[in-house]
Amino acid sequence: MNLNKAFEIKQEGNLRTLEIYLYGEIQGDYYDWWNSKIVESTTSANYVRKAIDEAGPVDNINIYINSCGGSVSEGIAIYNILKRMQQSKTVYVDAFAYSIASVIAMAGDKIVMPSNTTMMIHNAMMPAYGNAAELRKAADDLDTINEASCNTYLTKTDKISKDELQKLLDAETFLTAEQALEIGLCDEIANPVDLSQSVDVIEQAQRQKNPTAKKAADFMQLAAKKKPTPPPAPPKPDTEPNQNEDKYEWLSNLINSKNLI
Repeated sequence: MNLNKAFEIKQEGNLRTLEIYLYGEIQGDYYDWWNSKIVESTTSANYVRKAIDEAGPVDNINIYINSCGGSVSEGIAIYNILKRMQQSKTVYVDAFAYSIASVIAMAGDKIVMPSNTTMMIHNAMMPAYGNAAELRKAADDLDTINEASCNTYLTKTDKISKDELQKLLDAETFLTAEQALEIGLCDEIANPVDLSQSVDVIEQAQRQKNPTAKKAADFMQLAAKKKPTPPPAPPKPDTEPNQNEDKYEWLSNLINSKNLI
């Protein structure tokens, strides 16, 4: 999977659609000390703003998300930028929408999750260092961020109360597409996607010490082991036993070779 996939403009008849891809860690631009230059992140608020500005007039905006989370400040900024856009916005979860990536997803007028994708919601986390006053301020800041995130989910859905949602946030809840649909954080369930394309997303999350990376890897392992039940075939006399290779074994082997657990 290309974690630096650029935004695209698609023209269908008279309709122009801006397609934005948020693959990998949600992060701002950063300075590359080795090469003495600023690196533009393709998952930053600046990048989303640039995509919108360069696209010019469009009729629709599609946002494709495959992320284990990342920077809360960048994610909230991206959500606000998208939410202000008047065009019809559709969010597609391409595998994972975890942590702040799930908040970004709420900017969609419609959220589409393939049946084998997941969303994770939880309270915000941040490292903290300092004296007692500084630590208290950090806790207060987290309370403010949590309140904003909770309100963002509730802006999308009226199928769950604030108290019920808060319990899910407290429990760090992983939602299947069906569960997300049930509580209103998803509007449509699509056909399953190829999760093996998301190995790079998890590898990057691990390098960034993202705490959700292991959960994503575990989910991929579980999905790789699930096998659909084929319809019964009529017996064929005098034939050799079926020697076909397990069609999901390659995915499990790929994940194991990447050391994602």
